[in-house]
Amino acid sequence: MTSLTLALDAMGGDHGPHVTVPAALRALKLHSFLKIILVGDKTEIDVYLHQAEPLLLSRIDVIHTDEVVSMTDRPVHALRTRKKSSMRLAIELVRDERAAACVSAGNTGALMAMAKVLLKTLPGVDRPALVSCLPSVTQKPVYLLDLGANISCDSETLFQFAVMGSVLCEAVDKKSRPKVALLNVGTEEIKGNDQVQQAAQILQNTDQINYTGFIEGDEIYSGNVDVIVCDGFVGNITLKTSEGIAKLLVHQLKRGLTQGLFVRFLAKLIAPRIQAVLSQMNPDHYNGASLIGLRGIVVKSHGNADETAYLQAISLAVTEAQRRLPEMIRDRLESILLDINN
Repeated sequence: MTSLTLALDAMGGDHGPHVTVPAALRALKLHSFLKIILVGDKTEIDVYLHQAEPLLLSRIDVIHTDEVVSMTDRPVHALRTRKKSSMRLAIELVRDERAAACVSAGNTGALMAMAKVLLKTLPGVDRPALVSCLPSVTQKPVYLLDLGANISCDSETLFQFAVMGSVLCEAVDKKSRPKVALLNVGTEEIKGNDQVQQAAQILQNTDQINYTGFIEGDEIYSGNVDVIVCDGFVGNITLKTSEGIAKLLVHQLKRGLTQGLFVRFLAKLIAPRIQAVLSQMNPDHYNGASLIGLRGIVVKSHGNADETAYLQAISLAVTEAQRRLPEMIRDRLESILLDINN
């Protein structure tokens, strides 16, 4: 297999090289064709590289910079003043085609601003969208977008999100004609604000998108659809609420299984199954949100991701690069827009 190079913002997130570098080494073990460029403070990065296997080290390059985008930096400020930051340099590697994708756990707003300016959007795309997958009762992932990159959206933007989400699902999960729905306050045709209503009309007249109608919040995890579209305000609250509920359920389950001698005994007997359930409920299992609609691939990891969760984000970037996701979105969007105009 042809080699593939990723650029990692090694300093991004709450933990920096303590998480990003070990995760990178694990990714190299998993993917023999992979090469990684670590961007950040070389002194801090080398602490976690000194005991790595020589064969793995031969597939790692380090680009030194001691400038970092902080979690409190405003996007415009970061764009104007953090021109030598690890985040920006990692994105520039994608722009200059030295890397196929960038992964960062850093400031989401800054990442969005830098990526949009440096990589530009695809033809026909007004705004990039942040998308991630959620679990479902059918065991198949459900893609939700936008997750906060665009707080308010008009109907045309929601339509573009639907197209991009559909192509992402096809590319990552190899699913033919994924089902697409708009998140709304009801399933009736008369429900929803003007933007959602108008987006529904556009999608109903687009044969290339398998639009199934409106979906309510309580159906997000049903697995009845593959892609759910909403604006970033709704999407971000939905995602954060979901993560909070998942953590609450895990906490309550662990607490319940430690109360009473007999319950603890039974818990030990079924420990593997319990662990499997807890793993599926853990938001880290689905870590990695894609910033789609750009001319390059950018994956956003949770800021507080641990090593395993960050590895999930790296693996997602590998998959999207292998499937050439930006090209797929560009070609499908061009085809759909051509049909609409004709």
